[in-house]
Amino acid sequence: MSKNIQTPVAKIIPKTLEKHNKKRLDNYFWLNDRENPEVIDYLNQENVYYEAMTADTNIFQKELYEEMKARIKEDDQSVPYLYNGYYYITRFETGKGYPIYSRKKGSLTATEEILFNCNELAEGHSYFQLGGLSVSADNKLVSFGLDTVGRRIYTIQIKNLETGELFADKIENASGSSVWADDNQTLFYTKQDEVTLRSDKVFKHKLDTNSNADVLVFHEKDDTFDVSVGKEKSRKYIVIGSGSTLTTEYRILNSDTPDGKFAIFQKRVRGLEYSISHFGDSFYILTNKDKATNFKLMKTPESATSKENWKEVIPHREDVLLEDIEIFSNYLVVEERSNGLNHIRIMPWSGEGEYYLPFGSETYSAGTTTNVDFDTDILRYSYQSLATPASVIDFNMKTREKEIKKEQQVLGEKFDKNNYVEERVWATATDGTKVPISMVYKKGMKKDGNNPLLLYAYGSYGVTMDPYFSSTRLSILDRGFVFAIAHIRGGEDLGRQWYEDGKLLKKKNTFTDYIDCSKFLIEQKYTSPKHLYAEGGSAGGLLMGAVINMAPELYNGVIAQVPFVDVMSTMLDDTIPLTTGEYDEWGNPNVKKYYDYMMSYSPYDNIKAQSYPNMYVSTGLHDSQVQYWEPAKWVAKLRTHKTSDTVLYLNTNMDAGHGGASGRFEALKELAKEFAFLLDLEGIKK
Repeated sequence: MSKNIQTPVAKIIPKTLEKHNKKRLDNYFWLNDRENPEVIDYLNQENVYYEAMTADTNIFQKELYEEMKARIKEDDQSVPYLYNGYYYITRFETGKGYPIYSRKKGSLTATEEILFNCNELAEGHSYFQLGGLSVSADNKLVSFGLDTVGRRIYTIQIKNLETGELFADKIENASGSSVWADDNQTLFYTKQDEVTLRSDKVFKHKLDTNSNADVLVFHEKDDTFDVSVGKEKSRKYIVIGSGSTLTTEYRILNSDTPDGKFAIFQKRVRGLEYSISHFGDSFYILTNKDKATNFKLMKTPESATSKENWKEVIPHREDVLLEDIEIFSNYLVVEERSNGLNHIRIMPWSGEGEYYLPFGSETYSAGTTTNVDFDTDILRYSYQSLATPASVIDFNMKTREKEIKKEQQVLGEKFDKNNYVEERVWATATDGTKVPISMVYKKGMKKDGNNPLLLYAYGSYGVTMDPYFSSTRLSILDRGFVFAIAHIRGGEDLGRQWYEDGKLLKKKNTFTDYIDCSKFLIEQKYTSPKHLYAEGGSAGGLLMGAVINMAPELYNGVIAQVPFVDVMSTMLDDTIPLTTGEYDEWGNPNVKKYYDYMMSYSPYDNIKAQSYPNMYVSTGLHDSQVQYWEPAKWVAKLRTHKTSDTVLYLNTNMDAGHGGASGRFEALKELAKEFAFLLDLEGIKK
């Protein structure tokens, strides 16, 4: 790398921010304006700097991209599923970056009907996303959402599946998903607040009418709640869901009476979470009612849905998290989590002979997938691990026979999962808590402290980071890297309490757990500070920011994707998407005790003059979840404070949002940049 390239310098315009009689100085507040040409100029300067500094890895990046792409089966398709008389299939064609959605009537040998060829629709757009497909009950119409910017703002349109024509109906500024009533004329959909992008309204649209005439069915006025609308598996009810971090509420309406009034299932009670599944003449309710931290299953008649009528089906257990259920005519299937691993429990309604699906591995991920039919003995589930490619399996709950419908193919050089070792180890946190780490590496690895190790984590919102297979990851495993996932508090990996112990005024457990996992891996000689790399995105980027302020000496390099690092400014600005709905996760900084606690770890506010690791930071100009200016301000401030001669890159995708580039293979180019960054620091050039 050439070191005489001019480092970008963001100009300093001091701005004093005050809250609770405390002042914060923000020299880069001005970057919060994507309409300002100087802001765009600064982001472009950073991109030019990144390109120049990494020019000597360009060929390697291209090689990594081609290598990863070569492992992917290009002419691939999903396992078909039968819904309302049609088999639905998503497939890809060789050389094409986007999916083709199709269906076949009654049989897999029937003629294929193309619903959408996204490769054609994406032409002329630098970003393209199609989502929220919903087919009418008579199978003649499909509604869908289009986003061509990356801010998750969709336009809903309707297609006639018999003629292929688009109706004139256009619904702008929608969240993308919609659902048909049984009259095949009425469409329910959600709209977003135009400033915050919070889904806050449910509308009813009649086919062949102007969307300006759409009827507002429900308006969620509490700005900590989001709304959704969908249909029960039984198809009898259309359901409006209102949810915040801690509280849920549902409204139901018979699918065949679209002009009727939605009835509240159980009115919201702060702290009461529940979800509903309709079957026969009852609803089954997964809920934390009566302090059931890990959730329990209850049941109520469809004629009496409020909580005083709920009866217990599966009681609460301290050591088992009840995650989800799947209902069939003869079976109840329960997804549970204990000791950090998924379990699938098969419970015949007869009450006799319940059992668990057997999973032999030390660390794995399993869960039910598309099960749209009640009247079948076949359960469809997925299984994968860090070394085992993802499989979709049809399991006969009666005969206990399983049929692997599809196993992810890894093309190129012969892939053999037996060439890799998977392990689950437990680090001890500062407060004595045992934290699991899942890892994978090439067979023959020596624990001598010289292995490069990439430690990934997330640790927020109760999101569980299950061990998953990645064919792209082989590009670093085969070059000697160990890959590990730290299952830190703030996720739900070890049950609901694991989440509770890593949020609000206990958020710092998330960061110290990660640091303690890092120290454990160093002590056990899996790696050393010279070879340890940290990675996290979004709220996992907050983790990266906090960790490098607290223990920068442990890491040689850090990858932070779309990092949420300017915690205080964002959480005090209720016009930003997601902010108000996040108060139950981080705390409301308008309350002093939360302000003080958040200030004590906010990455941007705690940058100090010290040695920082090598860093690669990525963002998207149109990101609606973590605004681009958070990483931009963070990098600008780090440049003026870091005392180490380490590299610091900010790479902004000027066309994309939170999920990065659209298209199947474009994302591999971003991954190739990250891998080249890591391998270059290790002196691995090919």
